[in-house]
Amino acid sequence: MSEKPAVTVYDTTLRDGTQGTGISFSVQDKLRVAERLDEFGMDYIEGGWPGSNPKDAEFFAEAAKRHWQHAKIAAFGMTRRGGVKVEDDAQVRQLLDASTPVVTVVGKTWPLHVKEVFRVSLEENLAMIRDTVAFLKKHGREVFYDAEHYFDSFREDPDYSLSTVKAASEAGADLVVLCDTNGGSLPDYVREVTRKTAEFLGRPVGAHTHNDCGLGVANALAAVEAGAVQVQGTMNGYGERVGNCNLTTLVPLLQLKRGLTLVPDLERLTELSRYIDELANVPPDLRAPFVGRAAFTHKGGLHVHAVQKLARTYEHVDPALVGNERVVSISDLSGQTNVLMKAEAWGLPIAKGSPEVARVLQEVKRLEHEGYEFEAAEASFELLLRRLLGRHKPLFELDEYRCDFVRSGMAGEEWNKCVAAVKLRINGDPVHKQGGGDGPVNALDAALRSALGPSYPAVSAVRLADYKVRIINGRLGTAARTRVLISSTDGNATWDTVGVSDNIIEASWQALVDSYDYAVMQSGRET
Repeated sequence: MSEKPAVTVYDTTLRDGTQGTGISFSVQDKLRVAERLDEFGMDYIEGGWPGSNPKDAEFFAEAAKRHWQHAKIAAFGMTRRGGVKVEDDAQVRQLLDASTPVVTVVGKTWPLHVKEVFRVSLEENLAMIRDTVAFLKKHGREVFYDAEHYFDSFREDPDYSLSTVKAASEAGADLVVLCDTNGGSLPDYVREVTRKTAEFLGRPVGAHTHNDCGLGVANALAAVEAGAVQVQGTMNGYGERVGNCNLTTLVPLLQLKRGLTLVPDLERLTELSRYIDELANVPPDLRAPFVGRAAFTHKGGLHVHAVQKLARTYEHVDPALVGNERVVSISDLSGQTNVLMKAEAWGLPIAKGSPEVARVLQEVKRLEHEGYEFEAAEASFELLLRRLLGRHKPLFELDEYRCDFVRSGMAGEEWNKCVAAVKLRINGDPVHKQGGGDGPVNALDAALRSALGPSYPAVSAVRLADYKVRIINGRLGTAARTRVLISSTDGNATWDTVGVSDNIIEASWQALVDSYDYAVMQSGRET
């Protein structure tokens, strides 16, 4: 039996994914997502379009300073403009300035697009492709060529479509990637066109599919069956319109169903999926294949009876293979595997089935019912675990905190003022401090920092990098519960904490306290 060809995974969550409605990442978010994708084993991570906005330019500047364990970072851009020499095209130059080992350039394949949108001749479009690919190869980059609208174009004009990918291939492109940009193709057609194009070029190709017909994953599978050696997609299927090929579905399908080794530790998939959702401030898809909370949930009747005796009667794979878990009924305690793994990693081993693990699971279940999500707030979860095991002493006892916001609406004399005060006991000694800020959270942060700083020097190095708010049950209107996620950094490490309350200020307070608590705990580890 011949060995299956290797297939690489190209993640474009940070570029194509952010074109999805409601999806946005800060620079720190993008760096954290890239780090997690790298740890997971992604082969390529497309960081964005360096010529499109300052955020992406900053991302590439920061990414160039970091060591990536496995992934290669890719910058994305277009072929040169019509009538402009490639060396004079500012956008192409910015691709080089991003200092990434990989550059992906998208070019026009469809004569309709070339004539009506680009307004250049078909011959000039071929020259734009050749010149850009050759120029980037000359400067030592690994170059991928994305053939935009390839499947739509091939349907109308296969000869010209083939001439575009031939131009890229002959100019030195390391891989030509066929794009179903409109997401309207069917798997049989994708399989046929992929096979014909690979045969024409005499080399394998890649596939970039969209999900407009709900077939993004199916079309990527069809392309691989036809010999594609790279699949491009996004985590959780983020992307423009209804999204891109969902890598949280495609990767386990190829690895578990097709026997292709794509990532070394597929068990981290569910955690990664939920982490990215939390940073994107998007509710996780309950019914997502493999990673959704309902993916391996069984409720009552014959199903539960059968699963308790033989799980594979109603589960197509073992949920542990993708880092998820079986939920047999609403009263079952969930998350035991993750709790045990995290506890061991933090030097807090707990015996499976012990009273300690039961107590932890019970509290986690209670808090998650209230609205907590710990997937993207590991610092808060570690603090919770240590408290429940009696292995952590809080920084202070709270007597009182308050926050006052005053706004003057007098014509010509408008002003805002926000002041917070905290009354704490640190090692039994009372500490009273005030702080001001642009808003309640900023003022509370200033007061808390002032109170803790003299006793805990590590606090002075902490800076809040990001602040996110999510309304958990919006149908309750102004009485809805609020979840606050805070990202903090000391310049060396970044950590995330969470708070939940009916009151946004209280939720913010919880996350702030955990942030400083974690910083002090970390400083103790280092010394």
